Amino acid sequence: MAKIIEMSQHMADLIAAGEVVERPASVVKELIENSMDAGASAVTVEIKNGGMTYIRVTDDGCGIAPEDAETAFLRHATSKLLREEELASIKTLGFRGEALAAISAVSRVEMFTRERGAAEGTSISLEGGSVIDKSPAGCPDGTTIIVRDLFFNTPARLKFMKKDSSEGAAVSAAVIRCALSHPGISIRYIKDEKEEFHTPGDGRMDSCIYSVLGREFSNSMIYAAASDGFVSAEGYISSPNTARGNRSHQFFFVNGRFVKSQMLQAALEQGYKNSLFTGRFPACVLYITLNPASVDVNVHPAKTEIKFLGERQVFDAVYYAAKSALTEKSQPKIELNVSKPKIEAKPQSFIPKTEAPKSAITETFGEKETAKPPAETVKYNSNVDFKSSVALTEAAKPLPIQTVEQTRIVYNSAPTTSWRPAAEVNIQSAAAEHGTVKQIPATRELLPKEEESYRIIGEAMNSYIIAERGESLLLIDKHAAHERMLFDKLKSGERDTMSQALITPYLADVGREDAAELLSQRELLEELGFEIDDFGGGTVAVSGVPADIAASDITALLTEVCEDIRLGKKPGTLGIKDEILASVACKAAIKAGKKSEPKEYIPVVEKVMSGEIKYCPHGRPVSIELTKKSLDKNFKRI
Repeated sequence: MAKIIEMSQHMADLIAAGEVVERPASVVKELIENSMDAGASAVTVEIKNGGMTYIRVTDDGCGIAPEDAETAFLRHATSKLLREEELASIKTLGFRGEALAAISAVSRVEMFTRERGAAEGTSISLEGGSVIDKSPAGCPDGTTIIVRDLFFNTPARLKFMKKDSSEGAAVSAAVIRCALSHPGISIRYIKDEKEEFHTPGDGRMDSCIYSVLGREFSNSMIYAAASDGFVSAEGYISSPNTARGNRSHQFFFVNGRFVKSQMLQAALEQGYKNSLFTGRFPACVLYITLNPASVDVNVHPAKTEIKFLGERQVFDAVYYAAKSALTEKSQPKIELNVSKPKIEAKPQSFIPKTEAPKSAITETFGEKETAKPPAETVKYNSNVDFKSSVALTEAAKPLPIQTVEQTRIVYNSAPTTSWRPAAEVNIQSAAAEHGTVKQIPATRELLPKEEESYRIIGEAMNSYIIAERGESLLLIDKHAAHERMLFDKLKSGERDTMSQALITPYLADVGREDAAELLSQRELLEELGFEIDDFGGGTVAVSGVPADIAASDITALLTEVCEDIRLGKKPGTLGIKDEILASVACKAAIKAGKKSEPKEYIPVVEKVMSGEIKYCPHGRPVSIELTKKSLDKNFKRI
């Protein structure tokens, strides 16, 4: 008996559908792109139950002729690609002819369509890829497609679908990308009978960004542009002080197609070099335009990954667009009143007079270091002069009198032995005259084992605690250590995640995608001390947060929590709950860059010295050790 047989057409269609239709968001994306290719000026998208039970996409495009209505649902049937030569220069969003066939194979589909100027339209119904009805119908110009009961005939796929709220969040993200990709097309999005947004379709990037991403986001954006004869990059980028904790708000569009590209991300972030803190990422909505023949879009089933023929030139376009916008210190160009005239900015050529920097893929951009101001000499109580790298705004201004407290601690390293204070820390203000500082020593003993004692020297750069033990110096990251200390308490239940109620709800604008993600995990967030409600337009109303969280940190914390939710779904991470606890601990911990009193950091140092704390919740070390031998070697003493 033959072991290799030809697969049935139905089975082949189901397998093919899996490559194109992963979830409701995939269906919405494909249908919107078909509407855009049909020349629509307005598209309406409506979903219910996260798109699992109902999706409707209506456009005013060219429509489909009656004789083509049934053919449109066949595999590899398309009107967008007629000759093989056209593969080298694809100008449409779709071209494979797979979307409608894949969607109809795993759902129940109805389509109403009429060509412009035709006397009547056509209605066609399909179930599981098979046509069950086709008839003339009265309908407006354009096409309406209704998709019901997605994956009803593929239970293996259906069981992997997430909650309706999560699937709805993914659909919202897909509609947002489609709306931003074509500012000249009006997109109306309705979710569970409630309108989420409606873009004007006036062709203006700024008004489209305002309508989709909200006022707070759009007000932080700066116009950026660069071009040469090969490629142009134009759009908006965020100012450095409004950078985010992740890349979720980086939108790149190549010839009107949303793409994911590490090269474009690297180019943008190189433009921000020396302008952002570590771990912060710029937001952007950038449109890259070049000859379609220089782009290969047929390298990914979802067409979100592409290849460039002139990768270096594309990299430079994005880099110089961002760099020039930040260098010129442009002000945000998106006005609250989007009906105002558009502020025009002429794109500047990004070809520099000197040699352009190499791509970040092969070499990091090198920036010339600016001349450092003269170092100032600060006198400490030890009567030793140290060079301070902190530049004073007025060189002639006398240095402020400082009081340096020193704490000597003797402890037993055995974790099972409890300590008892031998003498309370007594920190007093020291009298200082003529720039000299007197110190008042303080001691605190755990157990009288002198050979294992350590001494806290002080705090450096308002971030690192310096401690001496034996012939070693330890630099302790006070924020990372305190973060781990709080995280361990929260996770063990030693410290409850109590919620502090806010007198007036705090409105946090986190964006539509993040808001939907947060609301989908509302029960978990309530367990961890958050009380949030949907305020609409990508804003959540926060009526309660975990204790010790400042109001100014709420929006940033929720953004991090949203990223934690995404990270917690991936293997090899802490898990959703632990990720959120780590973010809460981070916001409640001692802040780096802010001077701390000894009573704040002494308990943290004790935990580090006893060996209880070695790493932060995400695995970074909390201290480094400098031995006397390594210091002597650096000073050429040995």
